[in-house]
Amino acid sequence: MKVTGFSPLIITDSSDADNMIKLFEDLGFEQRHKHIQLDGRDINDVTMRDAGGHCFDIASVPVKPLDSVIIRMNVDDFEEAYEMLTARGFVCGSNSVIETPSSKSALMISPTGFKFDLCQHIRKKAKI
Repeated sequence: MKVTGFSPLIITDSSDADNMIKLFEDLGFEQRHKHIQLDGRDINDVTMRDAGGHCFDIASVPVKPLDSVIIRMNVDDFEEAYEMLTARGFVCGSNSVIETPSSKSALMISPTGFKFDLCQHIRKKAKI
């Protein structure tokens, strides 16, 4: 398993996500990817990137948590990374893996409370 990306993920409530996205757009970031209604739930995610290649995600959730930042860790083999983390005591925070046509992800929580958003991007196969 290889880590292919490591970036911040800001989690906020749905009512503030647009304001937060606008703030980062004003700072020079652009929306690159957007996922709506992840896993059929009111969870939305926007990946933002600036001209220097710096990126992060803003995820909006339907509850009012305090804004928090966790680490998004992209890997090339989700299952291997998931097994490695669970062997070290991590648990899946939502008790489910979220799968979309372009990604597979899970919130992984360490025994001390540290959190990763474990994610594998699923690349489209080239047409021959």
